[in-house]
Amino acid sequence: MRRLLLALTLALALPFAAQAQMRIDVSGVGATQYPIAIASFTSDGRVPQEVANVVRSDLARSGAFRVIDPQAAMSDTASINFADIRARGADSVLTGSVARLADGRYDIRYRLSDAVRQNVIGGESLVVSEADLRYGAHRVADWVYEKITGEKGIFSTRIAFVSKQGNRFRLNVADWDGENVVSPLTSTEPIISPSWSADGTRLAYVSFELKKPVVYVHTLASGQRKPVANFKGSNSAPAWSPDGRTLAVALTQDGLSQIYLIASDGSGTPRRLTSSSGIDTEPVFAPDGKSIYFTSDRGGSPQIYRISLNGNDATRVTFGASYNVSPRISPDGKTLAYVTRRDGRFLVAARDLSGGNETVLSETGREESPSFAPNGRWVMYATQTGGRDSLVAVSIDGRVRQRLTSSAGDIREPTWGPFAK
Repeated sequence: MRRLLLALTLALALPFAAQAQMRIDVSGVGATQYPIAIASFTSDGRVPQEVANVVRSDLARSGAFRVIDPQAAMSDTASINFADIRARGADSVLTGSVARLADGRYDIRYRLSDAVRQNVIGGESLVVSEADLRYGAHRVADWVYEKITGEKGIFSTRIAFVSKQGNRFRLNVADWDGENVVSPLTSTEPIISPSWSADGTRLAYVSFELKKPVVYVHTLASGQRKPVANFKGSNSAPAWSPDGRTLAVALTQDGLSQIYLIASDGSGTPRRLTSSSGIDTEPVFAPDGKSIYFTSDRGGSPQIYRISLNGNDATRVTFGASYNVSPRISPDGKTLAYVTRRDGRFLVAARDLSGGNETVLSETGREESPSFAPNGRWVMYATQTGGRDSLVAVSIDGRVRQRLTSSAGDIREPTWGPFAK
């Protein structure tokens, strides 16, 4: 029942604090790999972060690139030995430079060239603070990924997750690869169900600090937080509408858990969306904002349903197993990720909503909390192996897998943030 009814807690917000970094292990490769040489970016020696190394790691971890080191620092096409690059097996080459400006910021310039045609594909420049050098490198990797694959990169996105060490729980925000962890919230009580707003500026969550579950909205930049659902009974499972104005929540104010819509600023009166004799919970908006997927046991076992916001009868979406929960919909609305129970094992699966084909993405059988990357190419979830929690990001075809672990304790409840603005 813990997986179906979301019990949620949190304590008072504390200032952001940097936490222990995470370790990432990658296995598998994509069906298509693009061979690319990434040169070390030239600099005057005053750059504290090796930008090219971050770009290499991002592209290699994606599984879509075979990264080749040309063993030289190059800043422009004039310094490229295309014959040598081709001999090393690369079809393209990224060169660049990083220069410290008079105001202390850094100018990152980069250029992508076609090693076969020996011409420039494109290039850009961006200026970042010293603290944002790693973020700047992620933006370079995003640019390269999109130029070569035609899809948006997710390297400059963030994830939120919960960690536990001893009796301390933290709500954390980090780069997509687990680096640059900061903790806007800490508690001696458990924390679960963080949810990103579509613009990436706010997190919704639930706290038991008032001795009952209450939904809060937390603005990350300012640290301000506000209770937005503090009704009779349980207030849980917040999910944002695409426009950020509405939250779908599970409330028990009228009896069993049902889905309601509330204003994200806490104003007004909740509007009840579902009415069933079972437990309705875990809502998530469809990308167009016109319907909601949710978990319900109204049919006798937990399954995923869809209901339009006009309150028409809900339609069952999942079949083939007696237990399917925790729906998450891809950004294009075509794929549903969820947790399914098979032979006593809890696995993450992805279903093509048009054709019905299902792909099981996880392995250990102790998985929960799936979350899509904003480009729809990855699903992140929490798992447990060897008695220890970790996060796994898996490509939607199941070929590439990244495991994130932390020396700071167990980690769980991941949610992938939107594209960086």
